Amino acid sequence: MIGPLDEFPIHQAPLPMARVVSSDKNFYDRSYFNAIDTTGDLMLITGFGVYPNLGVTDAFATVRRGDTQHAVRFSDALDQRGLDLAVGGYRIEIIEPLQQLRVICEHEDLSFDMTWDGAFPVVQEEAHTIITGMNKAMIDAQRFAQVGSWSGTLHVDGTDITVDPANWTGTRDRSWGIRPVGESDPAGRVASEPSEGFWWLYVPLRFDDYSIIVIVQEEPNGFRTLNDATRIWHDGRIEQLGWPRINLKYKSGTRIPTSVRLDLTTPDGKPLEVEVEAGTHIALNVGCGYGGDPDWQHGQWKGRNWSESKSFDLTDPATAGRIPFSVIDHVGKARCGSDEGWGLFEHGSLGRHDPTGFADWGSVSP
Repeated sequence: MIGPLDEFPIHQAPLPMARVVSSDKNFYDRSYFNAIDTTGDLMLITGFGVYPNLGVTDAFATVRRGDTQHAVRFSDALDQRGLDLAVGGYRIEIIEPLQQLRVICEHEDLSFDMTWDGAFPVVQEEAHTIITGMNKAMIDAQRFAQVGSWSGTLHVDGTDITVDPANWTGTRDRSWGIRPVGESDPAGRVASEPSEGFWWLYVPLRFDDYSIIVIVQEEPNGFRTLNDATRIWHDGRIEQLGWPRINLKYKSGTRIPTSVRLDLTTPDGKPLEVEVEAGTHIALNVGCGYGGDPDWQHGQWKGRNWSESKSFDLTDPATAGRIPFSVIDHVGKARCGSDEGWGLFEHGSLGRHDPTGFADWGSVSP
């Protein structure tokens, strides 16, 4: 497989689609960004993806304001893979590789022009996610993540908003590999032997002097298939923080988390406790194109120069009913000792997960 396109020197010329080593139709290369207002209730999630073996490129942006999620999506044909990260009214401009970039979305219903500045060096050791099923890789992907600040302007719901880097923080990550994209595969054996569950936790946090990034994935029986916990300092030092012990609390009658305690271990064996409170959230299957979003999926063929916008009322039972079956991105307010920070608190607990006590897809917190 090839790696990420925009910021690595190997990619100095346009790459035809045939240069993708994997022939799997589900090969993807995606940039993801979130932006959170630490003084209010606004949250933005946006991303850009290419799917060379499907001949598709697309982008999305979703903003939550109050009880409404506003979403715009763009899609087009990918005839040749080059260095332009753009589709429709959406584009990403690399200003300084791995340090500064600009994301622009132009749509009458939702628009922004925002610049992201990295606060700490990127972690060069990418977390590797593997999920298998039916004797094949369903997800086989790598990523890197980095925290930083945002500046610029955002227009949503008829309101112009100044994005002040003193108050706006967020994460950018890039992942590439294989994951389900485009039109669904035939159900086949999966229809009679469905997955028992999916459990995922991704917590990139920004503090004044360092960032902490935790990524954990477990099987329904609790067996950990991905364990990545690091602290990155301003000078580029990277500390591994051991095997996180995770204590999640959920809103009663749901699987929507309210907080998580991460019990980490520094390289010299000392305990490091991080507490994260969940704030406003965006469900990734409501307008973002992830995980069974019924309106739009990443990599689907929508024709040339396609775009649409849609708003979702989260108090509508039809929309609210999706959330228990979604990975959810929360604004996370964090504390590590006396240090306070902010970041993303992304969690999905679907189906069975024995360590939590969820026996099946219908189980919820007491």
